[in-house]
Amino acid sequence: MFDYTPLWKTMAEKGINQYQLIKDYHFSTGTLDALRKNKSVTVNTIVTLCLILDCTPNDILKVNRTV
Repeated sequence: MFDYTPLWKTMAEKGINQYQLIKDYHFSTGTLDALRKNKSVTVNTIVTLCLILDCTPNDILKVNRTV
């Protein structure tokens, strides 16, 4: 249902990589794994990413509708 493809593009544009999220911003590898696998994460994680990347949630995720 979630697609975090926009996150990886936004991170590249902002010059932030996954290693920096772990080392500098204390993201867990489990959270990054959930993002890589398009699993749900907390709203707090989305807010934190928005603050780090200076972006909006639309720059981080898409919601795919299933009919």
